[in-house]
Amino acid sequence: MASLSFWPTAGLVSLTGYILLCRSLRYLRRDRKYAEYPYKTREDFSKMTAQHAWEIVYYLNTLEFPFMIEKALQFALFRTYGIPSISKLLVETRQLAEMPFAPRRYADTVVLIVEFLASPPDSERANSAIARMNYLHGLYQKAGKISNDDMLYTLSLFILEPERWVKTYEWRAWTPMELCAYGTLWKSIGDAMGVSLAPLSNGPSSFKDGLQFVEDLRAWSDAYEKRAMVPGDTNHKTAEKTIDMLLVNAPDFMKPAGKQAVITLMDDRLRKAMIYDNPPSHYPPLVNLALNARKWFIRHLLPPRPLSMRYLGISEEADPKTGRYYQTTYESEPWYVKPTFSSKYNLYAWSRWALGLPVPDGKNFKPQGYAIFEVGPEKLEGKGQEECARTRDRLMASGRGGCPFGFSK
Repeated sequence: MASLSFWPTAGLVSLTGYILLCRSLRYLRRDRKYAEYPYKTREDFSKMTAQHAWEIVYYLNTLEFPFMIEKALQFALFRTYGIPSISKLLVETRQLAEMPFAPRRYADTVVLIVEFLASPPDSERANSAIARMNYLHGLYQKAGKISNDDMLYTLSLFILEPERWVKTYEWRAWTPMELCAYGTLWKSIGDAMGVSLAPLSNGPSSFKDGLQFVEDLRAWSDAYEKRAMVPGDTNHKTAEKTIDMLLVNAPDFMKPAGKQAVITLMDDRLRKAMIYDNPPSHYPPLVNLALNARKWFIRHLLPPRPLSMRYLGISEEADPKTGRYYQTTYESEPWYVKPTFSSKYNLYAWSRWALGLPVPDGKNFKPQGYAIFEVGPEKLEGKGQEECARTRDRLMASGRGGCPFGFSK
């Protein structure tokens, strides 16, 4: 009888020990990261450099919360389409409102954002990506089709949406130091993009630190949404195409449910602006149950992601022969994916093949990779490279690795 009672007890003890080990390892890594940097008090935050902010954000994006931050950034882009001035331009240019333009436009946007988030702020890659983004935006800014408010609003969402999604759906929220790092890095990026901060309550140059910058952005962004996020046909058209891309890997019979899940994740203001009805009453509790189950599973049963599984989405080094870079993940279409044996025949590729979706074939979707100064619509390939190079060199000479709030380390 004693032997029969031993195994359940041993199993319970082992499971409890494993849960405690996972939790302790997860919080140990968080605490070690906190101890690594000299930012212990609010006064210290005012001295945070963009280089340190980037290191902290890079850790959050690639090791701590890669899946949820990626989804939050996707949703940040999606949320901008609730502003008619933004969605109208996308419909006019056909870049995110029509096939076959939308998948490439989405891939190009992802590539440039990942480039300047995955590389240090004073690096050639980060500043090349910002220079290319500035060139592409500049064409429409000069024509009066992109306002500073649209740029500032988009900038705000790249901080506020990841913070909100992680706080709501992940196994832990960001620490104040981590939120300060996000604000500090994106302040540096906004400065490099020439986004005017004049509409914020503290003006362009009187922020105390990254936390104050985030809170000013939060207040301004909410007020901007209240006056600018209104229903529009172009909002709905762009949203429909974007949802199609988000659900491209789902079987057809699951797409209606997937669409309702996406609509469930919208707040009332965004849902009304996109001209969607409220989801059926059973969707919110089901979506919350699934996300909370994921949160519980990660917090209690998964050890921290090892360095060998760091998630990036693009190649860390340029191809030694061509000098070009590759995407290592894709969703709608495999743009810039190197057609290796693994990328062509992995489980993901087989599942897409079974659904009749494109996979890396070495012929289509630019399998030779991308050069940063060529990223953008097909009609702009090869254009603006000299201007991009001048902008890159100017940014690199500006010391972007320092503190963007006017203090030295």
